[in-house]
Amino acid sequence: MDLTWFQRFGAVSGVLLGLSIGVPGAVEAFTGETSATSFVLGLGIAFSAPAVTALYLHHRATAGRFGAVAYAVNLIGLGLFTGVAFALNLVVFYLDKSTVDSLLAGPTGSAVSISALVFVAGTVLFSVSMVRSGGFPKLPAVGYGVALTLLALLAPLPDTPATSVVHVVAAVSIGWLSLAVLPARRAVPVAA
Repeated sequence: MDLTWFQRFGAVSGVLLGLSIGVPGAVEAFTGETSATSFVLGLGIAFSAPAVTALYLHHRATAGRFGAVAYAVNLIGLGLFTGVAFALNLVVFYLDKSTVDSLLAGPTGSAVSISALVFVAGTVLFSVSMVRSGGFPKLPAVGYGVALTLLALLAPLPDTPATSVVHVVAAVSIGWLSLAVLPARRAVPVAA
C-alpha cells in the first residue's frame, strides 16, 4: 500500500494554501487589508496541516530523527498559529483598535506570542530538515523557512507593500514544494 492519494491531497492542499496566502497578499499591496482578503487568508490556513504532512512524507526516508522532530514541532506550531491566523483575519480584523489593544494586553496576547514562537521554531526546523534531506529544491525550502517566519513576525503589524512581497514569496515557496510531492514524481511506500 502507498499513500498516493494523500500525496495528491497534500499537494493540492499546498497549492491552495499558497494561493490563499499569495493572492490576498498581492491584492493587499494595492488595496490594503480588506474583509475579502482577510476572509481568504483566515480560511486558507486550514490547508496547512495536510500540505506539511505531505512534505514530510516526501522526505521522511532521508530526513531521519531530526526531520521527524522538525515535522512534529512544525505541526504543533501550525496548529497554534492556524488559530491565531484565523482569529486575526476573521475576528480581530473587525474589532476596534481599543478592543484589540485591551484583548492583546491580557493573556490572549501572551498566547499569541507563544503560538508565534512555536510556529517560528517549527518552521525553521522543518525548513532546515527539507534542505538537509536533499528531497526538495533548495530555493523553495529556504524560502519556506524565511518567508513563513517573516509572516509570523509581521502578522501583528499593519500591512505594507513589503508584507505583500513576503506573502507572495511564501506562496511561491509553498506551491513549489507542494508540486514537488506529486505522486508522479515519487510514491511514498508504507511499511505493513
